[in-house]
Formats: sequence, C-alpha cells, structure tokens
Amino acid sequence: MKEEIVMAGFGGQGVMTIGQLLSYSGMKEDKEVSWMPSYGPEMRGGTANCTVIVSDEMIPSPLTDHPDSVIVMNLPSQNKFAPRVRENGLVVTNSSLIEKEVERDELNVIKVPANEIADDIGSGKIANMVMLGAYIAEKEIVSLATIKENLEDVFPERYHDLIPLNQEALDRGYNLKG
Repeated sequence: MKEEIVMAGFGGQGVMTIGQLLSYSGMKEDKEVSWMPSYGPEMRGGTANCTVIVSDEMIPSPLTDHPDSVIVMNLPSQNKFAPRVRENGLVVTNSSLIEKEVERDELNVIKVPANEIADDIGSGKIANMVMLGAYIAEKEIVSLATIKENLEDVFPERYHDLIPLNQEALDRGYNLKG
C-alpha cells in the first residue's frame, strides 16, 4: 500500500495540522511516512498545502505530481489540485465553500459540508477534522482510532481541552459514509 495525498486550503484552515496528524498516525502504525508543507506568502489567509505519503514500503521521494487523493478546503485548491489527481483517484471537497463540480468524471468525489458540520458541533475551526474523518472512512490508510489517539501528541498542550471537540468532528466526517 502506498497512498499519496495533497491537502490544500487557505492558511488558517488547518491543512497542515491534518497532514501532520495523518503522518504521525501512519508512523504510529509502523508505516513509512512523509510530510511536505508548502505555504503561500501569508501564513493566515494565504494558500497552504501539504503532501503526505503513507506507505508499507520505503518512500523514494516526498513529492508527487499526481497524487492518489486530494482533500480541498476551498475552490482555488480544487482548481489547482483536482486536475493533478491520478486516474480513478479521490477528491474530498468541502461543499460548504465549493459549489463548482470537479470536472473529471472518472474521479471519485466526496462532497463534505465540513463547515456546516463543524458549526453544528460548536466551532468552525474543526472543519479540517471533519474532512479528515471523511477521507479516512473512504481510504482507511490508518485507523480512525489511531488518528484520535494521536491528537494529544500533535496538538500543543494549550489546545488539549479542544481534543474532544476534534474527536467528535473526526467521527462526524467518518460517519458520513454510512
């Protein structure tokens, strides 16, 4: 198994956090991992994306031109990365902010109303976790339990009180598949 994922959005939408969490969880499950961040000119509000690779075998390069999957939080990210996805790949799109359809019929597209779900839980800041939960339900490259267990290791201690909220967001995204 080797899965190459690009996660993208505006700075402040938490794409780096879910990338780190996925990478760390893969490492905890004894998989090979790589995490490669890329920031736009501003930290908050600029573009941000990261590439994560999780594999059962050694990873020759942390870069990918044609990922297996993308998780996109906003329209500019969808416009940039959906065309690069491998044939029959996966696009997880934040339907709260993206109304435009993915223009490739052979891709598997999952529309997640991440912002609405996050707001319903109690914080718009956890839309990224809803998206990650939906992705894990589809791809299962690491277990949801491992993701949830590693929140404490990935989040700075000052955010540990928000772990239950983030776990609920992961569950809600994961359970959308049902």
